Amino acid sequence: MHLQRVAHLREQALDAGLASAVHQVKQLQARRFRATYADFLVQPRYAEATRFFLDELYGEHDFTERDAQFGRIAGAIERMFPDAVADLAVDLAETHALTETLDHQLATHWLAQDSSRSEAERYVRSWRLTGERPLRDRQLSVVKHMGRELQRLTRMRSLSIALKLMRKPAQAAGLSSLQQFLESGFSAFASLGDAQAFLATINEREHAWIDTLFDAAPDSCQRALADELARA
Repeated sequence: MHLQRVAHLREQALDAGLASAVHQVKQLQARRFRATYADFLVQPRYAEATRFFLDELYGEHDFTERDAQFGRIAGAIERMFPDAVADLAVDLAETHALTETLDHQLATHWLAQDSSRSEAERYVRSWRLTGERPLRDRQLSVVKHMGRELQRLTRMRSLSIALKLMRKPAQAAGLSSLQQFLESGFSAFASLGDAQAFLATINEREHAWIDTLFDAAPDSCQRALADELARA
């Protein structure tokens, strides 16, 4: 259901000429994330997990191929792995559905604005016109749950071994993108160790940005975002 929603939104973006605007929104958000976690990206302990979140969850990449692969193997995941891994896959699907829904709405408002406005002003206006604070909170909640589950699963040595054994079968079945996501997540959180501080920091910083983008005075919010983007 989540992936069907994502596919539908992508088709709508193409049909409505919004694809470019969606990509611009995603690029800006990825830049903001890189700036917000620049300190983590240069710390050996946190760098891999931070890149995983940026590349696999908050990135500007086209995940169409991986989502299609997930759709084909969803049943197999439920049969082959413990329930927690199936839950992780569901979290991924919900995250993408929420992200695409919000980005699509943001892009609609972004496209309707005068392009002479600064990118920070356009984004803040688009964010507030979109609204959907409960969806923003849910998006962050699902991402945190995914992080906690990844940490727990990396402690299951038998599962890590089974995942490595899937490389060649996954490639032969045309599922290499999905395999890459799973391996990247396991590797990132295995190297992280105790993820509590990492996830708590993400929660704190992302909630601070959600509050700023919704509640701060417009001029103050735009300056804060412009300053953050300048650091990327």
